[in-house]
Amino acid sequence: MDIVFKALSDPTRREILRLLSQGEKTAGELASKFDMTKPSMSHHFAVLKDAELISSRREGQQIWYSLNTTVAQEAIAWVMDLVERSSGKRSKRK
Repeated sequence: MDIVFKALSDPTRREILRLLSQGEKTAGELASKFDMTKPSMSHHFAVLKDAELISSRREGQQIWYSLNTTVAQEAIAWVMDLVERSSGKRSKRK
């Protein structure tokens, strides 16, 4: 889970995920939304892939990226569980 939160800690990677929530996109389509070098974009893609937040497939010269909703849902569930536990502790203190 640490690798997921590390990946989510960067605003560029969060924006890539937001863009992919609208559907599968090519590396070029995603890169066109950012003012950064190709190696920098590749680094962000690699971090997101290592965290299994995105997957990729090659089609000819194009690399297509898509959101892996399963891992994103697991991270959200973990955060929600943490919040619920924290809220429960506060209720018991009152």
